[in-house]
Amino acid sequence: MKEGLHPKNFRTVIFKDISCDKSWLGKSCAPAKENAEWEDGNSYPLVKIEISNESHPFYTGKMKFVDTAGRIDKFKKKYQK
Repeated sequence: MKEGLHPKNFRTVIFKDISCDKSWLGKSCAPAKENAEWEDGNSYPLVKIEISNESHPFYTGKMKFVDTAGRIDKFKKKYQK
């Protein structure tokens, strides 16, 4: 293995799908601004995601309206400067 290839901040985090309010524990080096308490009583970094296998139409078999217009407006507003 090459030296320095793997990230140093690899840790246990809580992933939360905000569209269906489902959470699970996993490993990641994704940045997190918040912490949350898990079922085991420990506090872990919280990584919020918009879509996962719990809410994606391919996995659920249900069509779901995604507010793309709102996301586009948010993007334009963020990078307008």
